[in-house]
Amino acid sequence: MHRPVSQPNPRFAMAFSLLELIVVALMLALPFAYESSPKFRYYLKFAIYYGLVMTTAVFVIPIMMFRPGEVKNLLLASFLCRHISKLVGLRWEIRGKEHLEKDMACIIVANHQSSLDILGMFDLWPVMDKCTVVAKKELLYAWPFGLAAWLCGLIFIDRHNSNTAKESMNQATKHIQDNKIKLWIFPEGTRNNVGAMLPFKKGAFHVAVSGQIPILPVVFSSYYFLDHAKKTFNEGRVIMTCLPPIETTGLCKDDIEKLVEQTRNDMIAEFHRTSAEVLLDVNRSKSDGNLKSEKIVREEGTKIEES
Repeated sequence: MHRPVSQPNPRFAMAFSLLELIVVALMLALPFAYESSPKFRYYLKFAIYYGLVMTTAVFVIPIMMFRPGEVKNLLLASFLCRHISKLVGLRWEIRGKEHLEKDMACIIVANHQSSLDILGMFDLWPVMDKCTVVAKKELLYAWPFGLAAWLCGLIFIDRHNSNTAKESMNQATKHIQDNKIKLWIFPEGTRNNVGAMLPFKKGAFHVAVSGQIPILPVVFSSYYFLDHAKKTFNEGRVIMTCLPPIETTGLCKDDIEKLVEQTRNDMIAEFHRTSAEVLLDVNRSKSDGNLKSEKIVREEGTKIEES
């Protein structure tokens, strides 16, 4: 006896067809929206960036649990995340990397323009080898990123409790000295993308002087391609310059003010120099592109006249 063949539910088939139609429409609309809307491009790129970092964090957490707190875990994270820069249209150029390659403890001070700085750091970690970062405690609770960062040995400080922050930094000083680890600090204390550097906080310099550890300035050129107010995030090139280390041997607390001023002045000068270089290249490329377009128009015009 043959069993009757069940017929597909027409409502289900209609809903499935509608879903397919919506997916196809979105796929067709995405390229148009990406090219025509700077705001859409801005949000999409940051969504790709944050989404892939969080996904990578979930993937590496089980692996990093075998070596909790090991700063070399960051080498794995950077290897897996370096491709994100290409996806969002960023190119990083490293200069002075011979200073980063030295197997020594040092305090790296860098200007802080955006969360995109981390993408540049992913390119630097294979060069630095052993490097950890001072981060605000709030990031520890941004899971899964916070857990992955803790497993990578990041140092979290409570910016609202100076005594706890000092204690954390004192412990970090001994750790990086004993293990020849580089400690990355953003002395501006907050992100700043207005074409200038904010005044430096002195915490990094107190650590360097108390531990007699050299300071290694790292300068990121201007993020001319990024404007949070206008919601624009275009393709861009960034020069990351590692300046020669500044020795602190023999310095004391009375020298910190001068040390801060010297470091900041050196970094500002390099920031303006490399930013001007990049912008000059960008303007030259635009000019070459316009000339090429004009040439094509003239050639097409000549062909039309001849015909």
